[in-house]
Amino acid sequence: MTSTSTRNAWLFLSPALLLMGAFTFWPLLFGSYVAFTRYDLVSPPQWAGLNNFRNLLDDPVFIQALGNSLRYLLVVPAIQLAGIALAVLVNRALPGIKWFRAAFYLPVITTVSVVGIMWNWMYADYGVLNGAMHWLGALAPEREIGFLSDEDWALYSVMFVTFWRGIGYYMVLYLAGLQAIPAEMQEAARLDGADAWQRFWRITLPMLKPTILFCSLISTLDAIKAFEEVLVMTRGAPMNSTYTALYYAFHQGFNQLDFGRGSAAGLVLTLVCLLLAWLNFKLIRADHR
Repeated sequence: MTSTSTRNAWLFLSPALLLMGAFTFWPLLFGSYVAFTRYDLVSPPQWAGLNNFRNLLDDPVFIQALGNSLRYLLVVPAIQLAGIALAVLVNRALPGIKWFRAAFYLPVITTVSVVGIMWNWMYADYGVLNGAMHWLGALAPEREIGFLSDEDWALYSVMFVTFWRGIGYYMVLYLAGLQAIPAEMQEAARLDGADAWQRFWRITLPMLKPTILFCSLISTLDAIKAFEEVLVMTRGAPMNSTYTALYYAFHQGFNQLDFGRGSAAGLVLTLVCLLLAWLNFKLIRADHR
């Protein structure tokens, strides 16, 4: 009986395992191998040892791209704080609250190409944002802010789009965490004389720690792997100021046909992701325990 159940379990799992093997594990293994080779998609891979990694360390563009990816992590605390604040706000039975939630979630399900076109239009020199600041008197009439053309503004402008796209997603996750907190705990604290801030800091926030760990982990990994917004909005311009490590790997592989260096950059980024994931568990999960 047990052997039959086991065989049936593996039979049901086999389609998913085959798909994971073909589209997850094999690309991961082959990409790791290619990182140590010279490969241009035409000739067979030729073993190069650590040459690709040495070339990465000698390439100022990669160093800048990795620095931009690390700077992108500034999105993480901003999006977590905003997500918690919005979740607390929408966790109330107010008129029209479902429409309010849907409005904040709409950017999550909007394709990145549409988002990129919209924000390129808003960020343009004569676009909505510059026009609004002129109208408010916050900007001189003869002056324009190059949100995507100025090196000092471009990366932060792209980061804001990531923040805008993701805030609704984390709002929903935190809302689920809030609704999982037993109402009896809040009621007991209220009867004991605790005000709203005391209930939030002593009950709500500690009970949200598992959700905070999950959201912090996935938002950290998404930030360090920022790619879609860069590809659609700037392609690394101006002057490589919006180059990220993942876009560098994509550019080396699919534009320069240097799959060895592109895979090496991807492998370095994977190690950085593992390190950041470990730090998230170390800093948040230990406190939760």
